Amino acid sequence: MSDRLCTVLLYSDDPQVRDRMRMAVGTRPAPGLQIEFVDASTYAETIRLVDDYEIDLLLLDGEASPGGGIGIARQIKDDRDDAPPTCLVIARAADRWLAAYAEVDATLVHPLDPVTTGGTVAELLRTHAPA
Repeated sequence: MSDRLCTVLLYSDDPQVRDRMRMAVGTRPAPGLQIEFVDASTYAETIRLVDDYEIDLLLLDGEASPGGGIGIARQIKDDRDDAPPTCLVIARAADRWLAAYAEVDATLVHPLDPVTTGGTVAELLRTHAPA
């Protein structure tokens, strides 16, 4: 049995945050899953990548500026019937209400714990993404 290859889009205006997200997820977050990453540093680039490529999961930085992950998540959910599952990384657990408004599928809190992050990503890919 071979691993299922999934594409995860990492969005943040800060390359260090994208690197931390990538490291927290890892390339094999669970048995049977292999991850390839696509990076986006702007709002427009994120939308273009979602439109042009088969993205299995969005991992968005809620603290990015000027276009935050919350706004991107909400726009993609509003504009697309086939929106990929979305995980929003927030700075404060109290901001989960904003994530709920954006209709994200999961939230994670900075600093990212690799066990929690990998498990959350694997669960989203197993339950929401097409096989």
